[in-house]
Amino acid sequence: MALPIFHPVDDPGPDFSSLLRRSGTPAIHQSETALTVRHATTVVALRFADGIVMAGDRRATEGYSIAHRAMDKVFPADRWSAVAIAGAAGPAVEMVRLFQVQLEHYEKVEGVSLSLEGKANQLAQMVRQHLPMAMQGLAVVPLFAGYDLRREIGRIYTYDVTGGHYEEADFQATGSGGRDARTTIKLGFREGLVRAEAIELAIEALYEAADEDAGTGGPDLVRGIYPLVAVVDADGYAQVEEAVVADRFLALIERKRSERGTRPTRGDPG
Repeated sequence: MALPIFHPVDDPGPDFSSLLRRSGTPAIHQSETALTVRHATTVVALRFADGIVMAGDRRATEGYSIAHRAMDKVFPADRWSAVAIAGAAGPAVEMVRLFQVQLEHYEKVEGVSLSLEGKANQLAQMVRQHLPMAMQGLAVVPLFAGYDLRREIGRIYTYDVTGGHYEEADFQATGSGGRDARTTIKLGFREGLVRAEAIELAIEALYEAADEDAGTGGPDLVRGIYPLVAVVDADGYAQVEEAVVADRFLALIERKRSERGTRPTRGDPG
């Protein structure tokens, strides 16, 4: 079979998929009825003096459409750890449920729970096993964090689609709005944050991510839907009450309004 020859102005370049399309290979033509997959978006985690805070927005998207406005993306892995999801929503939720069952099964069989590193390794294996699906566009990129009972500190782990996992020193965010969320946390993070300060910083990070990223859902004041926020410390996993999260968001919005009201307008000598 001879290689196709293209005119310089019609050269597909290094894109192999484009080369196959130009060659008329039918297998790679996209169908008008291609499968549309729901995707979860932005989740964050950061350390504070006594543990970790994890938060996630509630929006799930299908392409350019909003598929779900109140999806949960932060889950307890067990009493001392939490996992948040970004990527293809269906496989991600299934992975979390299986992860929860595996941790519970290990504890019942062995009589002790896995170390935090062991839990992170177990989740990495599950992400690695999902790689064939990720190569088909159904990627799952979780965020894992918990309270280390041995070291008595909060710890955060991030993952890539190949199952590689890496411990983060202070904070991490992933998903379509992850870059904007990380930037916000980086500007506000300091060593020794207390619980309330860490919650406020996580909330502000999601707010700023939603302001820049169409796939990230901010607070829905009309429907009363707010991002989910959880804390893991020496007392274990606890979800922050929705009323508290709502109050924090309303306070943040009011602060943003006041800051905008005092900002000099064009032509103002101030």
